[in-house]
Amino acid sequence: MRINSQLLIVNTNIISDRSRPGLTTTVIGTVDLQGAGGNWATVGRRSRGGRRVHRQREKRKGKSVGLTIGTLNVGTMTGKGRELADMMERRKVDILCVQETRWKGSKARSIGAGFKLFYYGVDSKRNGVGVVLKEEFVRNVLEVKRVSDRVMSLKLEIEGVMLNVVSGYAPQVEIEKTKWWKLKKEECCEEFRQKLRQALGGQVVLPDDWETTAEVVRETGRKVLGVSSGRRKEDKETWWWNEEVQDSIQRKRLAKKKWDMDRTEENRQEYKELQRRVKREVSKAKQKAYDELYTRLDTREGEKDLYRLARQRD
Repeated sequence: MRINSQLLIVNTNIISDRSRPGLTTTVIGTVDLQGAGGNWATVGRRSRGGRRVHRQREKRKGKSVGLTIGTLNVGTMTGKGRELADMMERRKVDILCVQETRWKGSKARSIGAGFKLFYYGVDSKRNGVGVVLKEEFVRNVLEVKRVSDRVMSLKLEIEGVMLNVVSGYAPQVEIEKTKWWKLKKEECCEEFRQKLRQALGGQVVLPDDWETTAEVVRETGRKVLGVSSGRRKEDKETWWWNEEVQDSIQRKRLAKKKWDMDRTEENRQEYKELQRRVKREVSKAKQKAYDELYTRLDTREGEKDLYRLARQRD
C-alpha cells in the first residue's frame, strides 16, 4: 500500500458533553442512506427524557471512553479499501480520518474486515476526505456534516459520551520545503553538522533560547541541503492504464504485504513472480494503447488524443 504520509495514531480520552443534560438520542437504522439528500445528514431522532434520563446523564458526567484514533493521507482510496481495513485491524485503530481519497460522491460504504467509510468528494482526481469507523460504532453516528471536499465531521455518542470527529485536508501546494532527506547521505550529514556547529558558535544549544536555536537549524538546512519547489510531481504515464494492470498491481501489493509479515522463501518467490507479471501487463497495456492511438491518428478523435498526450508530457 503506497502511503503519502505517516499514520498518526492518538490514544485519547474523550470528555463528556454536558451542554444539554437530559437530552437522549435514539439511533435509527438509516445510516447506510445518510448523505443522499445533501451535505448535512442527521442520522437519528432526539427526545427529551425525564428524571430517570437526567439521573443517568448526571452519573455519566466525567466519564471517559478510551479510543484509538488515527489520521492518514491515502493518496487515493481506489484499490486500497481492504488494505486500509487490514491495517486498522492490525494496529487496533477504532476511528481513522483519511485525506485525499479522490472519490466523488457523498456516501458510506463498507471496506471489509468490519469497517465502514463515510466520505465526501467532488472530484475523482483531487482532494476528498473521509472517516473510517468500526462497524460497531456505525449505529452510534448521530450526524454527518460534509462541509467541503477538504473538511467533514461525524458526531457520535459512545457509552453516553458525545464525540465529534473532524477529518480535514490542507495540502501545502507550491510551498518550498527543505530537503531534509539528503541527511541520509553521509557527506551531506557531515557538512550539515559542521555548518551547524559554526552557526551555533560551537555550542549544542543556545542558552535559554530554543526558538533561536531552531531557526539556526532551519536556516542551515536551507543553505546546505537546499529547498524543493513545493510543486507536486505528477504521474504523466498512466493514460494507458486498464483494469488488468490495476488488478496486477493490487495483487503485487498484497503479496509484498504478505512477505513483509512472514519472510518465508515461498512468500518471496510469490512476490517476485507477481513483480514480473506486473511488468508484462504494463508492457502489454502500453503496446495496446499505442497501437490504438496510431490507428486513430487519421481521425479527429486521434488528433485530440495525441494533443492531450503531448500536453501531459510537457
